[in-house]
Amino acid sequence: MNKQRRKQLTQILDALTETRESLDELHTEEQDAYDNMPEGLQESERGQAISETAGDLENAVNELDSIIDTLTDHTD
Repeated sequence: MNKQRRKQLTQILDALTETRESLDELHTEEQDAYDNMPEGLQESERGQAISETAGDLENAVNELDSIIDTLTDHTD
């Protein structure tokens, strides 16, 4: 990879890393909201929706981790 494309890839990685960090913060907030609900509310439709969203956000973070790891191999 030439220097220009490597620089572009580094910029993309920086943006992906920032996005990953933002999603991780949202995941933590959503998971905390669910964890702090009374058990009865956790079992409600709203509680289940919050739990599902937290899970989806965690999956997105994990996918971005994988993408970042893959692309990082090409910036060295």
